[in-house]
Amino acid sequence: MKFLAVSVFWAHGIATCEPVVDSLSNGIPARPLHALTGSEFAKAIATLSREDREQAILQQVLEGNLPGFLRKLVPVRLEQAGRAAAATIFVMPEYLAIGSNRDFLRIPMNLHTAVAIANRFGFLLPTKKMVDAIYAQSRYHLTPKPMPAGPQMTSSDYYWRHNQVIEAQYKAEGISEGALVSGQKKDVVVTVRLLRHPGQIAIYGWHRAPGAPIQPLSTVHGAGYADYSHGIRLVSAMALVNGRLRPVSEILADARLAGAVTEEAPVRGLLRVLGLHADEESENYSRLLQQRNPR
Repeated sequence: MKFLAVSVFWAHGIATCEPVVDSLSNGIPARPLHALTGSEFAKAIATLSREDREQAILQQVLEGNLPGFLRKLVPVRLEQAGRAAAATIFVMPEYLAIGSNRDFLRIPMNLHTAVAIANRFGFLLPTKKMVDAIYAQSRYHLTPKPMPAGPQMTSSDYYWRHNQVIEAQYKAEGISEGALVSGQKKDVVVTVRLLRHPGQIAIYGWHRAPGAPIQPLSTVHGAGYADYSHGIRLVSAMALVNGRLRPVSEILADARLAGAVTEEAPVRGLLRVLGLHADEESENYSRLLQQRNPR
């Protein structure tokens, strides 16, 4: 994975930023020695209420119980059509999961839980345009595998069963650990629509092919909703623009640059309105690192 990052940085003349980029996941704690595996966690939440399940998810993730490979961020380049504006974002190679590298459960969660985790770790949720770019640049594209609709979609049993379906796809494709993979889940995203529909969750994606998502951008569900098809792909709160790390919130508010990371109009303070503010702490940390490692 480090080779991939270096090759991208050299391609754009920014190899010197690698030490700083490697630090973007430092806010994630080390996985506890005797932490639950994914299959053990699935059993632990099997009979919990939705509220208790969310609390269990939050506790496990904040304690660092996630696969090590999720800490190795992958660069994804975005550009704005007709302009020179471009940005490189840094994303988790897979959806947020609980467990070890060998035994993990891709874990859906509601917006409140996702935002709390993103803020603690120094990450954000992606925009629709980011999701499309991640899909286009993924090394592997899994075919979406919807399960029968109904009340069971929000059950822990469905979480586990769909995870097993994806695991079977991984084995069939021979997917290597830490590779950028898409197609297995819908994404929980940020969008200006949430300013008009507060208290909702925005979902998008589950691509069959480039430009062909099963799920168009939707805010029909409340922020407390989660089902088996949802995934949380965390994106670093800092992105690379012209060889310099900048907060994604700044880019989203800049009329000259916003088009590189979103298809929507620039909105100042969008992420903070939605409860996402990790970029502020990440910006301060990156400045300290750049002072210690001047270019």
